[in-house]
Parts: sequence; C-alpha cells; structure tokens
Amino acid sequence: MASRVLAIWCMDWPAVAAAAAADLPATAPVAVTLANRVIACSSAARSAGVQRGLRRREAVSRCPQLHVATADPDRDARFFERVVAAVNELVPRAEVLRPGLLVLPVRGAARVFGSEPAAAEQLTDAVAAAGAECQVGIADRLSTAVFAARAGRIVAPGEDVPFLSALSIRQLATEPSLSGPGRKGLAELLWRMGIRTIGQFAALPRAEVASRFGADALVAHRFACGEPERPPSGGGPPPELDAVLHCDPPVDRVDAAAFAGRSLAAALHHRLLAAGVGCTRLAIHAVTANGEELNRVWRCAEPLTEDATADRVRWQLDGWLHNRTIDRPTAPVTRLRLQAIEVVSGAALQLPLWGGLGEDDRLRARRALVRVQGLLGHQAVQVPVLSGGRGPAERITLTPLGDEPVPRADPHQPWPGRIPDPAPSVLLDDPVELLDAQDHPVRVTGRGLFSADPVRLTAHGRDDRVRWWAGPWPVDERWWAPEGAGGPAGRTARAQVLLAGRCASDPGTALLLCYRRRRWYLEGIYE
Repeated sequence: MASRVLAIWCMDWPAVAAAAAADLPATAPVAVTLANRVIACSSAARSAGVQRGLRRREAVSRCPQLHVATADPDRDARFFERVVAAVNELVPRAEVLRPGLLVLPVRGAARVFGSEPAAAEQLTDAVAAAGAECQVGIADRLSTAVFAARAGRIVAPGEDVPFLSALSIRQLATEPSLSGPGRKGLAELLWRMGIRTIGQFAALPRAEVASRFGADALVAHRFACGEPERPPSGGGPPPELDAVLHCDPPVDRVDAAAFAGRSLAAALHHRLLAAGVGCTRLAIHAVTANGEELNRVWRCAEPLTEDATADRVRWQLDGWLHNRTIDRPTAPVTRLRLQAIEVVSGAALQLPLWGGLGEDDRLRARRALVRVQGLLGHQAVQVPVLSGGRGPAERITLTPLGDEPVPRADPHQPWPGRIPDPAPSVLLDDPVELLDAQDHPVRVTGRGLFSADPVRLTAHGRDDRVRWWAGPWPVDERWWAPEGAGGPAGRTARAQVLLAGRCASDPGTALLLCYRRRRWYLEGIYE
C-alpha cells in the first residue's frame, strides 16, 4: 500500500491546450500539427476522420471546420498548470511527467477519501472542474500506473505483471516520458520478430536482450518483468545540488524569468557534472515579494540536460504568471531555486569522449548568446533547424534560441527535385547576369534548356569566365497557384557553374544559380 501510485492522464492534451488558447469549446474539432503532419487531435476531429500522421491538407479536407494549431510545448505546459493546481488542492506532492500527465502517491488520498476508487473519482471531478477530461490509473509502480491510466483501470495490488503482460508490445513506445529516444524502433523491431505482447518480451532471457537490443531495451525489459523501480521520492541528494538566484530587480515577466532560469539551469548542471550525477526529478521553487512560496516537481525518464531543465523552468514560470489559478503569484518573483531532488549515478549517463556533459566552451558560448538575446530581444539570436525543401535555403528553419526546434516541413519526407548533396556552404540571394559568347543573356526555355551555352558571369563589377556548368534543372512546384498567391512567376530552374580561377593553381569557384522571374540569382557558394 505504501508504494501505490496514482496517475492522471489528460487525453489529447496538446489539442485541449490549443482549443483553450483559441477560446474554443471542448466539442470543437482541433488538430495540432508538427512538420505539416497531425500529432494530436480532439475526439470531435477523430469522429470526422482526422487521425495522427495525416498531412494537414488531408486533415482539413476530411473536416473543413477543423481548427489547426502548430505544436507549442510552452502553451501545453502553461494551460496544464490549471490542472496541476486543481489536483494539488486535494492531494499535494503531485509530480508532472509532461504536460498532460502527472503522478502522485495514492496512500494519503485513499485514507482521506476512504478508498482508492473514491480518491480516483474525486480527482477526476477536480480535473473536470479545471476544464479538462482525464483518465485515472492506480498500480503498485509508477510506470504501470501510467499505462493503467491510459486504460482507465485500477490494478489490484500485486497484479502489475499480469496487467502488463497482456498489453501490445507497441505500448512500450506510447508514452514518451517513460521511454528512451529509440523505444519506437525497438517496439517495431520486436513486432516484426513476432513478439506481440509485453509478456512475450518479458519471457526473453535478460542477457539476450542486453546483447541484442541495447541499454534502452534493458530498461524496457526490467519494466516488462515487473521489477521494482526507483521510488517516487529518492534518497536526499547532497544539499549543494541546487542553484539559487536572487532576482534584483524582482521579475514579473515570463521572458525575464526564463532568461534567469536558463542561467540557473547552467549553474545547476555544472554542479551535477562535478558530482558525477544526473537529475531525473527537478523541484522548481519561487518566492515572491509578498512572501508567497510556489513549488512544483518535474520528473523525466532520462537525466535532464541543461536545455531540458531550462525548458521546464520556462514552462513552469509561464504557467504561474499567466494562468488564473490558485497558485498564481500576486507579486513579482524575488527568488528562484532549482533543486535536484532525485539523481542517478554517473554510470547511467552517456558521457562524450572528450569532456563532460557540458563543456566549458559550450557553456560560455551559450551564456553569451543568451546575454545578447536578453539585450536585443527574443528573436535576435536564432539557430538553424534542418527542414524539408528543394533549395538549400528552404532546407533551413531559423528558430529563436531556447525555443522548440520545429521545422517548417518534414526533412524525412521525399522531396523530388531537391538539390543533391553536398549543399552550398554559403547561402546568398544576389542578382547576377549569365551571358553567352555574344554577350546576350542566357535564359531558360520552355523545354527546360539553356537558350545558349553560358560563357560569362557578371555581378557587382566582376566579370568571370564560366569553365564548366551543369543543368538547368527545372523546379516544378505550386504550378496550380496563380501569380501573387504563392505561384510561380515565369519559369524557375537551378544550375551549377564553375568559374575559371585567377591563376593556374586556382581551381576556381563553384556556384549554385537560381533562375526565377526571368533573371538569375546567386543562391549559394560551394567551398
């Protein structure tokens, strides 16, 4: 009874948060997309035929009234704070696994409300009063309680293994907060091998699983076998494994608090690295000018990185400062504290070959960038993210430092007509002139060919001889859209040219040219 855990799972939480942000009713069809594909949708959207994995266009065609929102972890965490505050009013010490899922010890709640089913009913009503639907699961172990919540069941004491053994092996990868990055591939591989249930996976020899599938599979096998997990409240770590920041002046804006939280995360991880441990359970503590104290605990399946810690601090502060909950502070924050209340030893961490988890040079560079971002604004410092597209510039999405790296298009999808590797190392968009032997402009004909052989390239007072060229390659996209609505204006094509060197030892410069709107542009330089 002492180790029983209760899990609260809010179904389709990204869609619920998106609907709340848009002031839509709970019955509205909503879908959340990432890289142009649906990753979450409401029950009303599913009733209209919308499913996960659909392209955005196909989802809208199935449900014309569909409200489509882009994935936003900050929004999910901000609106989930209402649910956490409602649960904490009844049962304290709730731990957030991710926005939409939390766990808590059930022993005290069962004593207060009379039984475990009564506690589950009271918490379900509290979540409903906060504006969300949920399912509750109770089991002996935390991981089993999460799966029981997905099934809406209360697992009897000592029945964790029989409950898990009947689940599909693909269930191993359904909950990201309990699985490693390669868990989905592991589940698919086991399915192809004929292992269809978690019970069949548990029957495999431990040594064979460790040698064949790796470390994450070993963790999954221990879970499938019903072996004890780390307790919800780990042994007290050394008191120096925390980081404290006194805010002067006090912080009353989320962006300022997030910047402070990022520096605080760097300080905490520097101490964790020195101690040779990783944090899997993080406590965020804030004190306001009126003496109010706010606390929240976040748990993660894997040791938190510095960026992951900073993200959770930002999400939590955003939830405290923006939501109309009981926990909302009435004065600016004067003190922030991060504490690693559950740690794992260095043996559980995959350290790089040189240095630790965060090299000094990397930390100094990131702190400098965060400082620049604080001085010039959130959009002033941006980092590239690999995206999908045909041209080299289209394959880069710039996102502000610290935000979720979300590409405009899925880079793993096929892109016919994409420029083959290697890509240009320098991207430009400068107009140039491509001339033939008679100094006439070289164009691209309707058959996708050069109007004449290119001989010279002129731009900005330079006149270079073309030694070699390849192409042109027509770009046939959005041909159905009219000009001015995103459609092409004339023919579009790309070509590669090699300029002659200045001397015999100079191999020349390779360029990527793009022909659009009836003129040539220098799109990239190969170095």
